[in-house]
Amino acid sequence: MRADDTVYIKRVLRLARRAEGMTSPNPMVGALLVKDGDVLAEDFHRRAGTPHAEALVLRKAGKRAEGATLYVNLEPCCHTEKRTPPCTEAIIRAGVKRVVASMIDPNPKVSGRGIEMLRNAGIEVDVGICEAEARRLNEAYEKYITTGLPFVTLKVAMSLDGKVALPTGESKWITSEKSRRMVQRMRAAHDCILTGIGTVRADDPSLTVRLRAGRSPTRVVVDPHLDIDPGAKILMTPPDTILVTEVTGGEKMEKLLNRGIEIMTYKDGLDFQWLMRRLGEKGFVSVMVEAGSTLPSYMLRAGVVDKVVFFVAPKILGGRDSFPAIGGPSCGRLKEAYQLKDLKVKRVGEDLMIEGYLR
Repeated sequence: MRADDTVYIKRVLRLARRAEGMTSPNPMVGALLVKDGDVLAEDFHRRAGTPHAEALVLRKAGKRAEGATLYVNLEPCCHTEKRTPPCTEAIIRAGVKRVVASMIDPNPKVSGRGIEMLRNAGIEVDVGICEAEARRLNEAYEKYITTGLPFVTLKVAMSLDGKVALPTGESKWITSEKSRRMVQRMRAAHDCILTGIGTVRADDPSLTVRLRAGRSPTRVVVDPHLDIDPGAKILMTPPDTILVTEVTGGEKMEKLLNRGIEIMTYKDGLDFQWLMRRLGEKGFVSVMVEAGSTLPSYMLRAGVVDKVVFFVAPKILGGRDSFPAIGGPSCGRLKEAYQLKDLKVKRVGEDLMIEGYLR
């Protein structure tokens, strides 16, 4: 490791994050070419099917890349089963002298092979600088590429006493405008949003992204009895909505199918492990859960939630009849409570944002 390696890698990580929500199912990757202390080129991978970050900076630098150091947050790819050529070959051809990567690519088709190819070509390779930050950046990609399952984030907006709605169902707005803008950015970073029919019936949300540069994810609604109003906003506004139901036929289902609405059916109660497998098979790398009290409780019990993000407003709603953040049955004993690790707490406007990972 050299003196400036960390500085350059942190710059690469910031570059990579500029494509948050746009590269799925690919990882977010940034790259930087440095020679004699001068930055020759910098860039990032923008979306699947377009040139990788390494290829972009090599193209920008041209012949100046010979003898340079390439900084990248993920091991350069070496396999050919994709729409773009292997980056390792381009790096070798360009005469790059050294490669610094934050982490090994967890993709079994790469996973150390890219680094081996570079070293066999006489290129010096260092791995592991800012590895924890790099893994956090591409945590959804890492889970998906190794298990085929999406990375699941549960978002909750609640009062200081853990309530998400009054007994009447009123919940707009518990948290601040700044928190709601943060949620918009979270939506844009995910492939799909999962909610329940209770939320759809109570709030009639569209669950779209209202940011100028943000893309709206696919919506998935758990609706056991197919109770959804055919005129619900979530069915009337792009992008696609998928309904998950126990109903297997009938006039309402036929009409919804004729409108092009996708429906997944299940038997004998919803198995959330099954649902995550199905979403993974559809290519969804990340899922954000935005729902009331009940759906999150089932998902936590099923063990499919990876991460939680709680927005806590400085308000006290009180009342036994107000809706709790997590419904369903209580833990039998304290040692059965869901434990979190790697907690982060920060201010968002007047609210607190608490982020953590399920153990």
